Amino acid sequence: MRVRPELDPDVDDLAPTEPEITIYDEAHFVTYMRLLDAEADRADWTEVARIVLHRDPVTDAERTRRCWESHLSRAQWMTKIGYRKILEQAAVEACPTPKEHT
Repeated sequence: MRVRPELDPDVDDLAPTEPEITIYDEAHFVTYMRLLDAEADRADWTEVARIVLHRDPVTDAERTRRCWESHLSRAQWMTKIGYRKILEQAAVEACPTPKEHT
């Protein structure tokens, strides 16, 4: 992991869509988990956007909705594909590199 996850970070308008884990993803792991928990609890998206994403759905409903959908989609991607990439990277980092003989 390149960066530490933040507990309550601000978010960009849109989450990453790259097929790899980004530095943004790493910083927002907690955000993704909070979104998944809220979705499992069937929480109102406007309340989730306000609390988790620090967005105001009253003053900018369309932009806030896109932000929420984008980050929830990325969180769901993490549970289906992204986590494998994290495990693969951890395995690579855990394996010692062979020493070169001189």
